Amino acid sequence: MSKKLVKGGEYLVAETPCADVFTPEDFSDEQRQMANTADQFIATEIMPHVEEIDQQDFSKVIAGLRRAGELGFLMMDAPEKYGGLELDKATGMVVSEKIARSGAFSVALIAHTGIGSLPLIYYGTEAQKGKYLDKLMSGEWIASYCLTEPGSGSDALGAQASATLSPDGKHYILNGTKQFITNGGFADLYTIFAKIDKQHFTAFLVERTFPGLVIGKEEKKLGIKGSSTVQIILDNCQVPVENLLGEKGKGHKIAFNILNVGRFKLGACVTGAAKEAIAQSLQYANIRKQFNTPIGRFGAIQEKIANMTAAIYASESLVYRLAGQLDDKLVTIPKDLPNYYEEYQRGIEEYAAECSIAKVFCSDVLAEVVDEVLQIHGGYGFISEYPAERFYRDERINRIFEGTNEVNRMLIPGMILRKAMKGEIPLQQKAMKAFEALMTPGLEEVEDVPFATEKALVENLKTLFLILSGSGVQKFRDKINDEQEILIAAADIAIQIYALESAVLRAEKHFAKAGEKRRQLLQAAVKVFAFAANEAATTAARRGVFYIEEGDALTMLLSGIRRFGKYDATGLLDAKRLLAKAALEDERYVFA
Repeated sequence: MSKKLVKGGEYLVAETPCADVFTPEDFSDEQRQMANTADQFIATEIMPHVEEIDQQDFSKVIAGLRRAGELGFLMMDAPEKYGGLELDKATGMVVSEKIARSGAFSVALIAHTGIGSLPLIYYGTEAQKGKYLDKLMSGEWIASYCLTEPGSGSDALGAQASATLSPDGKHYILNGTKQFITNGGFADLYTIFAKIDKQHFTAFLVERTFPGLVIGKEEKKLGIKGSSTVQIILDNCQVPVENLLGEKGKGHKIAFNILNVGRFKLGACVTGAAKEAIAQSLQYANIRKQFNTPIGRFGAIQEKIANMTAAIYASESLVYRLAGQLDDKLVTIPKDLPNYYEEYQRGIEEYAAECSIAKVFCSDVLAEVVDEVLQIHGGYGFISEYPAERFYRDERINRIFEGTNEVNRMLIPGMILRKAMKGEIPLQQKAMKAFEALMTPGLEEVEDVPFATEKALVENLKTLFLILSGSGVQKFRDKINDEQEILIAAADIAIQIYALESAVLRAEKHFAKAGEKRRQLLQAAVKVFAFAANEAATTAARRGVFYIEEGDALTMLLSGIRRFGKYDATGLLDAKRLLAKAALEDERYVFA
């Protein structure tokens, strides 16, 4: 039976068979080999220099990037016709995940291969690719992406950088300042956005040596200290007209489509960082003693370990489910199409909401993990000799990168509602059924099979999302996009649904073939995360309905939340203890 191609946002209104989701257990031998090669590269050639890199010895970063080029890690997204590997998204995700534990170095590498190189790959002319792509794939040149300005962060289109055609028509003259530019201090090629005649938002390929490009001093940052972050100052910078990237006035397409890719890659990166962090905490919990007892034996510490393990399982499940969805969509696009990359970008844009979900959920998980890892280390976690301190500092930027988590939260329901208005997903019809269910008392029977309780919870949470979003649209109609607090509450439910469903479907898919110990761990991880996801989703639902309704309508909605937010978590403590014990025994993330 062929797999059904799922539309973006459709997970909220349809059931997904577990056989249709891609999971880490489905990796091919080639994908595992790439992952192992990346892991070995980081372990042997980058981690020994982490301290030097954090002290901004950029020669180590550049040398590492060139070595990554030799190993093929800088050409994974590049077309085969230009010597690239053109690998699928699942492979790109797992390599990103393995590289992520290197901290600041991973920021430099992912920025180079992602937002740095992809604008050229997706939108460059044949001449532009011929001139620059081989240098970027080998690491001879490093790429950077210049969108943000001192006065425009989330409002990318509010940029003030200008471009004016020179009198002889041979150059665009760029003026302005770009802020927080990753790789900016040592990059050779910059994708810079500016408005032609202060009106047409456009991208340009700018070489480091072009007259008028000035590199500012390194920013003094809280974390990711070993990555270069500078201002790029454009002082009558002369850019040849042939270096205009894409179409005049269409820079927003490049900016936003590249950000979609950056968001799902970031989801993989922070998942890899979370795995590294929990491994360090497990090793520490086994050797650190208090009252003559390893702290890992204490229930308070075990609960932290169990919660982290379950959250990482959900994060990993979400990331690779999305990778599978993207690959399923992209493989349907014929490569001989003259507008191949235009259709390719549309394919990624189909899952823009899920890309934002991956960015928000996975970065939030890492934030929780590093906070608990530092707490497990106690006072030593605050000392730079221990990696917990670096994890804690480096994590914070991930909730700001690629659009803040707040902006992404507001985008998620907005994108889903727009799909519904276009008739692409039957959200309105499903919302009407959800309101009918709210008015119809009854007890849903659950089958006595593994994960049936959690699957029922997923469906109930979908009902809550439909009720909340339907109530918001009914009250505010076309003004709903102005109600940011309500959008964020709806997003929090949608995020937890996608994460929980991903974890449940993954566990269900591989349960039958798993050994007894693995089955117990799968059931434990799903139960622990389901409890947490339900608490987060129902809290968001309650918050949202208080924003929307009052009186009898509010009472009815709160009653519905109590009904559809029920979850029997019997055995939760045993599940947590089982997960913690297994993690402490392995001293690593147990589902690796």
